[in-house]
Amino acid sequence: MNRAKLMGFLAVLLLALSAFGVSAQGQTIVDIAVGNEDFSTLVSLVQAAGLVDVLAGEGPFTVFAPTNAAFAELPAPVVSYLQQDIDLLTRVLTYHVVAGKVMSSDVAAGEVASVEGSPITVSVSDAGVMVDQANVVAVDIEASNGVIHVIDSVIIPPITLPDVDPLSVTGNIEIDGSSTVYPLTERMADLFNRDGFPDRITVDFSGTGAGFKRFCETGDTDISNASRPIRSSEVELCRAIGREPLGFFVAIDALAVVVSNDNDFVYDLTLEQVAQIFSSGQGITWADVNPEWPAEPIRLYSPGTDSGTYDFFVEKVFDKNEEPILNAPGIQFSEDDNVLVQGVIGSPFAIGYYGYAYYQETQDQTRAVAIEGVLPTPETGASGEYPLARPLFIYSTPSIMQEKPQVAAFINYYLKNVPSQLGTGSDQIGYIATNRFIQNRDFLFWLAGVNVAQ
Repeated sequence: MNRAKLMGFLAVLLLALSAFGVSAQGQTIVDIAVGNEDFSTLVSLVQAAGLVDVLAGEGPFTVFAPTNAAFAELPAPVVSYLQQDIDLLTRVLTYHVVAGKVMSSDVAAGEVASVEGSPITVSVSDAGVMVDQANVVAVDIEASNGVIHVIDSVIIPPITLPDVDPLSVTGNIEIDGSSTVYPLTERMADLFNRDGFPDRITVDFSGTGAGFKRFCETGDTDISNASRPIRSSEVELCRAIGREPLGFFVAIDALAVVVSNDNDFVYDLTLEQVAQIFSSGQGITWADVNPEWPAEPIRLYSPGTDSGTYDFFVEKVFDKNEEPILNAPGIQFSEDDNVLVQGVIGSPFAIGYYGYAYYQETQDQTRAVAIEGVLPTPETGASGEYPLARPLFIYSTPSIMQEKPQVAAFINYYLKNVPSQLGTGSDQIGYIATNRFIQNRDFLFWLAGVNVAQ
């Protein structure tokens, strides 16, 4: 971002300060935070960690302050655990503090040392300023001993999980859910057994929605694979049976829209064209989408309605309205991605969509279509440039992780080892590793899951 754009962006952010009602003349950082309801969670945690006197001291300090809404995005078990583990809470809070007074006019991309000791990554772009994965939403709240910049999420310092000995735990593990996440979880289960876990890990793939039904209603699975975040209605069902769901972001998928290699005309589609195709199906021909294409009926293949892939596609392509795709003439639905692959391979006039890992396995017979001029690749998925990039999750609960040490050990093993299994190599699963910021967060979630008091 050039200087003029940066200053223009910061000027807009400065207008947001009025929403915080701050009058900072002669006040310390602590005084300002205490006097603002938007920082009440931060203040309570600073008090619990015994950092009030530090942040009220001479300084100067630069504080990246998460709002109450930012803390509310953390699962309740994580906040509860931080309140119990004062040493870790202190690490998290001091990771939000930088020595010295850094005003918005002095911001620069790169790494800056936090008071905790680990570097914070500052990113500057046309979209704004970020610290790690948090957006800066208001700047330059000056205090007598420094300055506050407001951020929209909690940032987490590097956390190291304990080593895992698969031989040290016993007991079966039941897993169901997303067919997209299935190959990744199956790989991790195989490796866990290979490294010494002596008992059975069952990995099924009924779809994200059906998996959550088993996890949150009947309560007969220990881990639920998901290709979308859990819904609030599903959280409530989990809580009704005494389960507090805790999600781990294990990979990124560049959801592929695919055609057969025998298709020699469709290479790029807009999202609008994708919506047209998947709402009309055999009711139109390819020539109705583009007059230069064959006047042949379109054959559609889609994951079933219990699939998180279907949910994500409906959200991105149809703005959450599933009626168009449900009513598409002749569309074929299946919860088994292998059925979709075979359907697409079977006709040059077929089109479908499924996870990038399944596309990677069938590139000798299928071809990914660019969306808005961008092909699905590990690079475009990780950057978010590809319009259909999405997160993949596994879910468990603190109660399960505490009652079944084998589940906690497997999730620990999964989080530590999954990056090495991701990629486009012949022996890798074709998804994309999450960045270190997300990994830090998930390591904290694991610690909370096994240590939080019930």
